[in-house]
Formats: sequence, C-alpha cells, structure tokens
Amino acid sequence: MLEKLFQLKDHGTDVRTEVIAGLTTFLTMAYIIFVNPSMLSATGMDQGAVFVATCLAAAIGCYVMGFYANYPIAQAPGMGLNAFFTYGVVLGMGHTWEVALGAVFISGTIFMALSLFKVREWIINSIPQTLRVGIGAGIGLFLGFIALKNAGIIVDNPATLVSLGHENVPQMLLATLGFFLIIGLEYRKVKGGVLISILAITVLSIALGYVEFGGIVSMPPNPAPTFLKLDIAGAFDVTMVSVIFAFLFVDLFDTAGTLTAVAQRGNLLDENGKLPRLSKALMADATATISGAALGTSSTTSYIESGAGVEEGGRTGLTAVVVGTLFLAALFLAPLAGMVPAYATAGALFYVCVLMMSGLINVDWTDLTEAAPAAVVAIMMPLSFSIADGIALGFISYAAIKLLAGRHRDVPVSVWVLAVVFVLKFLFF
Repeated sequence: MLEKLFQLKDHGTDVRTEVIAGLTTFLTMAYIIFVNPSMLSATGMDQGAVFVATCLAAAIGCYVMGFYANYPIAQAPGMGLNAFFTYGVVLGMGHTWEVALGAVFISGTIFMALSLFKVREWIINSIPQTLRVGIGAGIGLFLGFIALKNAGIIVDNPATLVSLGHENVPQMLLATLGFFLIIGLEYRKVKGGVLISILAITVLSIALGYVEFGGIVSMPPNPAPTFLKLDIAGAFDVTMVSVIFAFLFVDLFDTAGTLTAVAQRGNLLDENGKLPRLSKALMADATATISGAALGTSSTTSYIESGAGVEEGGRTGLTAVVVGTLFLAALFLAPLAGMVPAYATAGALFYVCVLMMSGLINVDWTDLTEAAPAAVVAIMMPLSFSIADGIALGFISYAAIKLLAGRHRDVPVSVWVLAVVFVLKFLFF
C-alpha cells in the first residue's frame, strides 16, 4: 500500500528511511507547538484552543502535502506570519483576532485560486529580487525585535523610545542562555536543537520557581473558543487590504522559496530545474491555511526545516505524513505547552531572525537603487512594528528611487501599480 501511495522504490527510499526523516523534521520544527500558542494568546485567544489549532493545521498541511503532492515537505503555522497576526494586525492596528483570522482565510482562498490558475510564476517573477530579499530580512528583524521585547531585554523608554531593560534580570538571563544554547546545538548539528533549548529553559524555570509545574500529558484542550470564530465579513474592510496582501505575499514567497530549496537538496527537481506537481504542493499550503483559519491559527506555510529530513534520506510524501502524525500525537502535550514562558521561546525567535537576515547577502550593495529599497524594507518592518507597512514602504521606495535615478524602465508594471495603491492607502486610509 505504501509503495503504491508514495512510489518508494522509484525515489530510492524505503519505509524505515522515510520514518526517520519524518521524525527528524518534526524534532527540528516542533518548537512551533510551543511558540505559536504563546504568541497568539497575546491577542486574547485561548491558548489551549490555539495549541489544538496549531497541531491540527500542521497535520492537515502535512497530510495533503504527503498524500496529494507526495513531497517530504512539512507544514505548520509560519514564523513571522504569526508575529504579524499578533503584534501587527491585532495589537498594532487594533483589529479583533476574529477579523485577523478572517483575513488569513481570505488570503488562503486567494492563494488557492492563484495555484489553480497557475499565475504564481508571473507574480513571483514580477517582484524584484531586492524586495523579496529585503522582506525576508525585515521579517527576521521583526521577529528579533519581538524576541528581545518578550525577554525584557529591550523595553520602552519615553526619552529614547527604546532602551536596554534592567528589570526581570533572571528572565533576561534565561532567554539569553536559551539563544546561546540553540546556536551551540545547531552548530554541532544536534537534531531538535531549538526544541531542546525551549524545553531546557522551561525545566530550569520550573526548578527555579519562576514557572509552576502543571503536568506534561493530558487530553487535548477544547478547540471551541477559536473554532469557526473567524470574522470573514469584518475582514472585507478597506483597511484590511494591505493586511490580506501581506499575509498572501509573505506566504507565497516563503512557500515558493522553501519548496525550491528543499527540492534542490533532495534532487527532486526535473531536468529543467522545475518542481513537478508544484500546483499540488501549493494547494497543500493553501488548504492548510484555510483550515487553520477555521480552526483558529495564523497562516500555515512550508517549513525550511524539512531540509533536515531530506538530509536523512526523506524523498516522498511518507516523510510529511509521519510529521503530520507526530503533530497529532503532540495534541496530548498541552500541559507542557502551557508551561512554556514567553522568554523561553525568545531564543527561538532570535535564532530565526539570524537565519532570515542571511538573505541580505544576495542584495547588490554596489547599486544604490537596489540596496536602498532593501534597507528600507528591512529596517521599517521592526521600527513600524508592521510587516504590511514595511512591504508597502518597500514598494514605494523602489519605484520612487528608480524613477528619480532615471531607471524607471527597470520597474515592473506590477510594482508601479502596487506602489500607487500603497501611496493612496497611506494618504487616505
């Protein structure tokens, strides 16, 4: 049965290899079951319900990716997108979490339509690489800023806007230790280094009396507080256009980049360097995002950590199915997830920041008309505390700089259109 479903022999693999690859991938990305509920609960969402939604959305995405697209690529609520959901849309713009879920649902529906009508390539090719790289780095810096804030390392200051924190020193030290531990473990290529760090800091916090022990295993929490609570009608508001666009845009490029990178590692590209069954892989992402919004979590996307499983020999969808099954098993770890303090996940956020900033190496820093827009996007996301505003300012700056430099022909029509739309948004909405 497994041979018929996944064509294991054709891909030069077997069940044992695929299971090990799935376990490896899960260990490298399982931190999301602790980080996502902690982050989204800041909006007022029930943490237990978000925990269930996180596990179920990840499982759905992995199963569709495995059974339908037959790729060893795992899915889960995306880092960066969950931060934008919480700190940008709800806490920043003042929308309810129900409306934010509605925006996620709409973005997932648009993503599905783009996948069905195969216009993804046109959209990706029409956006300059400088902006794509800048957006990735900006999201990384945004996550890094949130990590420092959650750890109490950076605090608000009426005189200087922000400054180094001096309260809750034990919390700051534990967060810092967590980050150092992740870097050390990842450098040594220890599987699940991020997860190990989060659990180690949580256990240490319990031992020191900063966190009360609440158990490890129990029946899954009630998903009702967030299930089908999305407000789709409320998301059809003119002020939500840039939010929906940001959810869609980030998810689209994140997924496309991850699929390509992981496929290259596993030699899964065809002779033309393209990914077979790409539309099916994108459908898995869209389906998981739509399902996740209905369940009560932010956008679901493909995880670059899938590369760890590919390195272990994972070549088919059975790897993704194993990951999805492990996410379902994780539903019984709700008490453990509820004990994880925000500062214990700060190290993971800052680690992701480090990884995402590395993309800036691909910017042509010798060309000011390319370097400046990338810098604008990267720095404005954390300083405006909004991924949507950072993207908007990036498009505007790219078009304006190229125009004033006499290189307006370098600007694609789509960028001109979006730049004008974003200018109108800032002027009138």
